[in-house]
Amino acid sequence: MAARKVGIIGLGYVGLPLGVAFAEAGHEVIGLDADPRKLEAIGEGRSYIEDVPSQTLTALSDRLRATSSYEDLKQCDAIVICVPTPLTSSREPDLTHLVDSSTSLAGVLQNGQLVVLESTTYPGTTRERLMPILEESGLAAGRDFHLAFSPERIDPGRTDYTVRTTPKVVGGLTEECTEAGASLYGEICDEVVRVSGPEPAELTKLLENIFRSVNIALVNELSMLCERLGIDIWEVIDAAATKPFGFMRFDPGPGMGGHCLPVDPFYLTWRAREFDMPTEFIELAGEVNQAM
Repeated sequence: MAARKVGIIGLGYVGLPLGVAFAEAGHEVIGLDADPRKLEAIGEGRSYIEDVPSQTLTALSDRLRATSSYEDLKQCDAIVICVPTPLTSSREPDLTHLVDSSTSLAGVLQNGQLVVLESTTYPGTTRERLMPILEESGLAAGRDFHLAFSPERIDPGRTDYTVRTTPKVVGGLTEECTEAGASLYGEICDEVVRVSGPEPAELTKLLENIFRSVNIALVNELSMLCERLGIDIWEVIDAAATKPFGFMRFDPGPGMGGHCLPVDPFYLTWRAREFDMPTEFIELAGEVNQAM
């Protein structure tokens, strides 16, 4: 396939490794970020992400460049949005970065481009929040440009599973959108998993992290109980882990950390409240892990 020009909005722990992967596959990458320190670092070949060695940036300097101008994205075949989606102090989704970046993108969006959202969020964001903003360009999603969601699955610092070896889930607004997204990620991922739309793709990421959150909470609660019972929790886990089916090992720890686990479950609890559905498992897991 001919080399593409790929735009990456947000050059953090998700966007920069993604941009590097596309550049290493022979594509021209335009990385956009509002932080001048990141732009300067990339221009000088200095990496600020643990998964990206500085020498890699230096070697890719002819194919990976950083900018703060959305005008530079006009020439891209595909644009991937990797901006932060934190929680507010009241544990509600904060889509400020997404709204700002997509509003700016709408001003330069071109016919035939593919836009993919990778930022973790609640089911419905791509269709209900991102699409209307992009369509302010006068272009229609699914007709004039492709739109899809593909959850990031980066585990920072991990070397056994990389961008290439971790299966990539893609759900587009239409079948054509899904295929456009699958074609893009097929350039850098060994396996692409297609789902029926953006919503299943959005929920896939939340399920993965909620699964971990709930199981971490369970083993943390057992750890606190074992302390009172005078039982060695590690001995119990070691014994249980010998069962070759029906059990997956989780170890107790100091609560729950990282970029995703403390945040992602609350995206779904917030969305569930809009549908008058209490998510007691998810919220209880959060309380137990905080108590740790």
